[in-house]
Amino acid sequence: MAVQLGSGEFTFEVNESWAKLPEEITLGDCAAVGVDRQNRVYAFNRGEHPVAVFDADGNLLRTWGEGVFHRPHGVHMGPDDTIYLTDDGDDTVRKCTLNGKVLMTLGVPREPKRYISGEPFHRCTHAALSPRGDLYVSDATAMRGSTNTRLVLARKTARADGAIPRRRARSDQQPGVAGRTRRGDEPSKVPGDPRSLQHRSRADAR
Repeated sequence: MAVQLGSGEFTFEVNESWAKLPEEITLGDCAAVGVDRQNRVYAFNRGEHPVAVFDADGNLLRTWGEGVFHRPHGVHMGPDDTIYLTDDGDDTVRKCTLNGKVLMTLGVPREPKRYISGEPFHRCTHAALSPRGDLYVSDATAMRGSTNTRLVLARKTARADGAIPRRRARSDQQPGVAGRTRRGDEPSKVPGDPRSLQHRSRADAR
């Protein structure tokens, strides 16, 4: 019997042979997945080919990001056919085209800010756009004792050189952000434990 995950209308059947890879391509642990408007699947993984792009039937179309990403962590699909990729190994969020051209980098690659310094970033994990176009970044992780435990709001006026007009919110831990609140104006905090995905809380902005 096939393994099923989820519940109710969100029940999915595991298909372990869905991804069709040529022998010369091996993917690492898949940290996050995004799907574009053409139902192409972007697997952000920790192998030699960080972004693997598949069609809806699992055929590999292309890979990109080689030599750019160090430890893939988060994916957010932009509304303008772009993709936001968060790398907690080099402390950056990169906005890319769907073909892999880097349009903007937030943070300084491989230069993490001092722990709880208030500056972005120190092992950032995920990013999500609000309907207004502002970008929220969870700058936190519990791994190896490192955590900044906060959200960073990068206004939509953030520049391609990495300058971030921003405000910060503090909370216990911020492993990820996704979606929008019921007010429809800001993403919700999503705890990292999958068992807690139904519990969403919003940190108070300071």
